[in-house]
Amino acid sequence: MAEDPRRWTLPAGALAAAFGGGPLGAAVEPLHAALRRRAPVLLHGDLPHWRAALADLALSAPVHEPHLDGSTAVVAGSGGGPVPPDRARVRDLLARLAPWRKGPFRLDGVDIDAEWRSDLKWDRLLPHIAPLHGRCVLDVGSGSGYHLWRMHAAGAAAVLGIEPMLLFDSQFRAVARYAPHAPVQQLPLRLEDLSPDLPGGVFDTVFSMGVLYHAQDPHDHLGRLRALLRPGGQLVLETLVVERPGDEVLSLPGRYAGMRNIDRLPSPSRLHRWLAEAGLQGARTVSLARTSHEEQRVTAWSGERSLGDALAPDDVTRTREGHPAPYRATVLCERHRVPA
Repeated sequence: MAEDPRRWTLPAGALAAAFGGGPLGAAVEPLHAALRRRAPVLLHGDLPHWRAALADLALSAPVHEPHLDGSTAVVAGSGGGPVPPDRARVRDLLARLAPWRKGPFRLDGVDIDAEWRSDLKWDRLLPHIAPLHGRCVLDVGSGSGYHLWRMHAAGAAAVLGIEPMLLFDSQFRAVARYAPHAPVQQLPLRLEDLSPDLPGGVFDTVFSMGVLYHAQDPHDHLGRLRALLRPGGQLVLETLVVERPGDEVLSLPGRYAGMRNIDRLPSPSRLHRWLAEAGLQGARTVSLARTSHEEQRVTAWSGERSLGDALAPDDVTRTREGHPAPYRATVLCERHRVPA
């Protein structure tokens, strides 16, 4: 029987190339097992369209692996080969993978100005987190993979992203084709798909950024994150909170900032309590920031709506539904270290 063209498949040997023989080598087969169980739902009608765009993004030789342009864009592409890339054609092919939510990127000389300036989030957290050099890192909800390449550039020994949206996986592969042997990989899995398969305590650092407020059970989400950390490993949690001093939770019936799947926001104090209840210690908030139009906005590469459409037209401190405007906390904590 012919393979269904709408079905997602992992490029042959991709996990072994990224992690085989390295610190995540033991995770390769459990990750394949998780993908096999998830396979029945890894379908999308636009996958043939996205695959065709990726196939047509022929590599120019020589190429540079993904690297940084200063401290902003993740750059990959031509290293000055005899036939420079046709930028108009490259732009058209990359546009077929729109909307681009997280960036920025520059691929074969084409600048992708994504909806989110993800470099600003990275700049807020980088001075505070444990150095990533030599660490095994997991990013839950990795989107286009922008932060995966930042983690790789920071010296991580192995970087895994999980992101269930298949369009975002195609965006990751548009960048990853420049670095087929880098210890960086992204898979269309959810957090709950990972936990039964991977050996406990496999990651030195786990990132969960922009995910917790979508979780139906935030306590379960935090518990699963903890289980994936080694003892003493660090959780980097970035999430929406309500700007209140007490130990409170804001209930959100209906939509919040246009989003339908958010039903509660904790205060920073309540968030710290949730972390302690999940067995994570030493919680400290290193950043509190209201989401700005500089960081999230409509661009030529995004959809037609963004932060400006979610806020009240006469009061940027409120959403259109009348709730407090998005306010983000970055919290660091660790899994309890077993005494020697």
